[in-house]
Amino acid sequence: AMAAGGRASEPLAELSHYVVARPIYSEPGFQEENERRPPLPPTLRERAQAACRCSRKRAFQIAKSFLPILEWLPNYRVKEWLISDIISGLSTGLVATLQGLAYALLVAVPVGFGLYSAFFPILTYFFLGTSRHISVGPFPVVSLMVGSVVLSMAPDENFLIEGSNGTGTNATGALIDTESRDAQRVLIASTLTFLVGILQVIFGVLQIGFIVRYLADPLVGGFTTAAAFQVLVSQLKIVLNVSTKNYNGVLSIIYTLVETFEKIGTTNIADLIAGLLTIFVCMVVKEINDRFKHKIPIPIPIEVIVTIVATGISYAADLEKKYNAGIVKSIPRGFLPPEPPNVSLFSQMIAASFSIAIVAYAIAVSVGKVYATKYDYAIDGNQEFIAFGFSNIFSGAFSCFVATTALSRTAVQESTGGKTQVAGIISAGIVLISIVALGKLLEPLQKSVLAAVVIANLKGMFMQVFDVPRLWRQNKVDAMIWVFTCIASIILGLDLGLLAGLLFGLLTVVLRVQFPSWGGFGNIPGTDIYKKVKDYKNVIEPEGVKILKFSSPIFYANIDGLKSSLKSTVGFDAVKVYNKRLKALRKIQKLIKKGKLKATKNGIISEPGINNEAFETDEEPEDNQDPQVPTKEVEIQVDWNSELPVKVNIPKVPIHSLILDFGAVTFLDIVAVRSIKTIIKEFERIDVRVYFASYQDNLISQLERGAFFDDTVRKDIFFLTVHDAVLYIRNQMTYSDNQDPIFEKVRISSSTFPFFHHLALILEVSVAHLKSRPRTVVPKKWECSKLGSFCST
Repeated sequence: AMAAGGRASEPLAELSHYVVARPIYSEPGFQEENERRPPLPPTLRERAQAACRCSRKRAFQIAKSFLPILEWLPNYRVKEWLISDIISGLSTGLVATLQGLAYALLVAVPVGFGLYSAFFPILTYFFLGTSRHISVGPFPVVSLMVGSVVLSMAPDENFLIEGSNGTGTNATGALIDTESRDAQRVLIASTLTFLVGILQVIFGVLQIGFIVRYLADPLVGGFTTAAAFQVLVSQLKIVLNVSTKNYNGVLSIIYTLVETFEKIGTTNIADLIAGLLTIFVCMVVKEINDRFKHKIPIPIPIEVIVTIVATGISYAADLEKKYNAGIVKSIPRGFLPPEPPNVSLFSQMIAASFSIAIVAYAIAVSVGKVYATKYDYAIDGNQEFIAFGFSNIFSGAFSCFVATTALSRTAVQESTGGKTQVAGIISAGIVLISIVALGKLLEPLQKSVLAAVVIANLKGMFMQVFDVPRLWRQNKVDAMIWVFTCIASIILGLDLGLLAGLLFGLLTVVLRVQFPSWGGFGNIPGTDIYKKVKDYKNVIEPEGVKILKFSSPIFYANIDGLKSSLKSTVGFDAVKVYNKRLKALRKIQKLIKKGKLKATKNGIISEPGINNEAFETDEEPEDNQDPQVPTKEVEIQVDWNSELPVKVNIPKVPIHSLILDFGAVTFLDIVAVRSIKTIIKEFERIDVRVYFASYQDNLISQLERGAFFDDTVRKDIFFLTVHDAVLYIRNQMTYSDNQDPIFEKVRISSSTFPFFHHLALILEVSVAHLKSRPRTVVPKKWECSKLGSFCST
């Protein structure tokens, strides 16, 4: 067996290495050997024909995309799924009834309208939705956002009355017309719901479901945690039965907390005890449900049980009269006739409706995707926009507030065996029974119990705080987004906080792109693999070559980052080197004119009897502008890495080639194209050749459209891989060294300048272009007669 195992491992050893023999490919060479397939985009006529062509199959596909029920209902497995859906619908309906009542407190409307909001949206989503498991209805975060709009547009102060006909009092004890106030608040909530539905339908029709991608998980986590805190504060005063002003906007949560604790002495003990007991019992039983969910076939519907018990106790003990407890009092039986929205209010709520539409959609889709992944089916984001849009338009006409999905209610629908939205329709039937027949029985229920049920359901959101340490270990930027969004939403309010978090998240993306990773790369010996020099000990940089990899799209915002990374990689500034070299040549010319230096056939010497002033100090200000160079020139080559007879500090240029690895560059804008062309020219004039490698094909097209290529910048500087470029440069250097003529070198005599013993000026006169040696072009105005016999050589 061991022998067999040994023989079996031999092919694996062979496959662990590979040898490739191919030509060195530049862009033109590769295109010459491999013909590109020209793109054939359809003509306008072909597109029109395809769009207008219709068949029975195509029409049915369009109908199924708009009415997903046509897709899943014909495939409904009655024997396998119906019983499970019925059980799930009954359990979810009981929870939905209670949550509808509870979340109505967040919207600041009479609790009975919460039952409408738990019923109507399901009717349309059943036909239009693509998720089979989410339970459509109110959600505390969205309900609170709606409530903030309602309270800002219809505060108690607008309904103060004189006399004794008022049916309630506000925080100052003044009488308020609660009937008119509640009617106005219901109208505002339903109008807002209608507008949110319109926006969601527009988003779906325009196919911009992608907008939810900008709501990253850290942002949603921070936002929902802040919303949970807002919900907690808003329900705290109901649990205590303390009357406060309805604050809204920036720092409203702080003002509410301060006033609540200032008036904590007026707490109703009966409501406080009922609320605390409800919170304790609900949280304990929910923990039991979570811990033993694999052993308990159906989660214990503790909210329903607590509500029934609390209602019975309140009715039997007559808590309202004996202890002045705050109870629900009246729940309307039956339905109100549909009413059109108040269109005149649209302008006041358009900004808030936009954020509510996005948040409601994001919550529903994120929850829906979890169960879609679990049960292996797809959710259409744009169709979900349309489904929730029509649900909100429809329910807005029946005095409802904005619908999405609740995490806890959806968990009940799925965990009790729900397979399709048939369970949702059955849960709507349970809510319908509550509206028609059971509403009257819930009137003695204390509001503090409903508020406590809301608070108990916030546990999952508050537990998200423990995600922050994990996020910090995994990605500090994501952790900062979470914390910033949470704090901003608490301080600024949910709408402005969400906007601030979204902008902060986009800012982090911009900063990551503007300051991308980059580094000098080298070769792992014996391979074609290139890695960062600072990361690996055995990486070797090719002699005379620097390789820079820039890992980001290059555009107007980060072009300076590319330039600074270039300077750090090569170790010098190409523009400064060029200007310093020109300055040194000007000084040499000036000294020759003065006779301080003399060019002869044997070298450059000073005139006898003349003090040597060749070594002038570098006092002239640096000229950062390129001098105007005439077209006709005399080429003089200088070895700039040797010592010069003038005190001009010229940075050394130890390289002859620069390779830009663009494998991680996805696009270039016009600013980047122009800047890169300038970079090439700046390095070329100090005789450093620039090459490009590992680029994507679309970059060549972008460069062509940007007029990048010309007679001096050609496609032959582009190579398929970094190794292609390195091998090409190595071949060029070998060829140049073999072809170099023997130059006459003119040195400065050490006897002439004894105090600068080893300084030398090496002037090599050549008409041919020598790639292997840096050269500087000297203008023709430096006449040959001034250089004497040296020029004639």
